[in-house]
Amino acid sequence: MELIRGLHNISARHQGCVATIGNFDGVHLGHQQVLQQVKAAAEQWRVPSLAITFEPQPREFFMPDNAPARLTPFRDKMQGLARTGLDAVLCLPFNEALRQLPALAFIDRILLQGLRVKHFVVGDDFRFGCDRAGDFNLLKRVGQARGFEVVNTQTFAVQSERVSSSRIRALLADADLATAEVLLGRPYRLSGRVVKGQQLGRQLGVPTANFSLKGKRPALQGVFAVKVYGMDDKPWPGVANIGMRPSVNGRQPVLEVHLFDYVGNLYGQHLEVEFCHFLRPEQRFADLVALQQQIHLDIHAARDWHRQQGWS
Repeated sequence: MELIRGLHNISARHQGCVATIGNFDGVHLGHQQVLQQVKAAAEQWRVPSLAITFEPQPREFFMPDNAPARLTPFRDKMQGLARTGLDAVLCLPFNEALRQLPALAFIDRILLQGLRVKHFVVGDDFRFGCDRAGDFNLLKRVGQARGFEVVNTQTFAVQSERVSSSRIRALLADADLATAEVLLGRPYRLSGRVVKGQQLGRQLGVPTANFSLKGKRPALQGVFAVKVYGMDDKPWPGVANIGMRPSVNGRQPVLEVHLFDYVGNLYGQHLEVEFCHFLRPEQRFADLVALQQQIHLDIHAARDWHRQQGWS
């Protein structure tokens, strides 16, 4: 899959495509069905399949301090989209210029001049353009006049409820990992590069691999038994805390992972953390002694859970 960063990087090989548009946060089963619909149409037309997305996501632009938690960072989202077999993803920077673009100009500049789209797959509740003035009916009318097809997406439901990113966020906020896995079509994971932290874990006798969440609020918080991928030919068991670290007055969300019995330097490595089992919510402790005691209890609980699964 090819990542196209911005309209100026579109070339002739991307044009005349079948396309869709969305945030695709989580690339869940609902997204996957839409993308399979795009791929099937592209194969029928014998043209490229393409998804349009944004960075940052629109609600992050409009509400930077109160945007929904991200299910997946950008890199993870691109990997999820690539697994669907798409030919390309066009990532548009969501900025003031794009926000002010009228709906008709959005269609003309992006879909027609940029991509010369032949077939556009979109939800019938999709809104776009300045003040969200554009909708499915406008797309249909312009498509009929300008020679491209517009069809709506097929709703994908589990347990009689539509699968959506907001539904999965709610499940993860409640630490319902099992149901979230069903809707995602895979266990919930986050990836990132190991960075240097405050070395507090090492001072407490429990060294951790720290992952920066780049200021993005995580979709889940608390202490979890985890498996870590990317450092060996098999997953490594551990325990993780994800959140704000209230006991040390944390100001930015952080993912900290203690790997059981691991010896080595992980700084700079890009690893993937799978959240397997919820142990407890984040909480503030009176002092570092109380925090250290709880950390050892968490390690014991996570080890026990891993042993029960036959993973440790």
